[in-house]
Amino acid sequence: MKGRPRGSVVAEPKVRVNQKIRAAQVRAISPEGEQLGILDVADALRRAQEYGLDLVEVASNVDPPVCKIMDYGKFRFEETKKDHERKKKQATVVLKEVKLRPKTEEHDLEHKVKQIKRFVSESCKVKVTIMFRGREITHPELASTLMNKLRELVSDSVEIEQPPKLEGRNMTMVLAPK
Repeated sequence: MKGRPRGSVVAEPKVRVNQKIRAAQVRAISPEGEQLGILDVADALRRAQEYGLDLVEVASNVDPPVCKIMDYGKFRFEETKKDHERKKKQATVVLKEVKLRPKTEEHDLEHKVKQIKRFVSESCKVKVTIMFRGREITHPELASTLMNKLRELVSDSVEIEQPPKLEGRNMTMVLAPK
């Protein structure tokens, strides 16, 4: 098998540079930021070479496309830095799950409440699932009672994002931090 190694990713450039610019004419901007007007691509490339820089297409969705004379390496570096900052500020929501049974005892329920409060304090959402086995499904009111009791015990630190609902052999409810 020839080509690039397995699992490697080749990043396609999002912007066109120098000879890869397809338009016949471009709106050129100098390195200082002043408008040079609408020029033929060859003329804009010649001016970029005079500066010792690259012609970079910064806005391809307009007619004619906007190109700026700049150092492409520096431009790419700045873009990756901006992407890194955006990713850092992006909030990731983690969903934790707590499973119960309709006949869960009081002590076990208290333990699950502590778990839920810990997950919520870590800014995680919590999916509470009550699983029915065998003929337990004929008594969904037991699960509803348990969900209501659980809701009362954790109501001070959570809000209900999704109220309890029966899905097949499970009853689920999603809780989120206040």
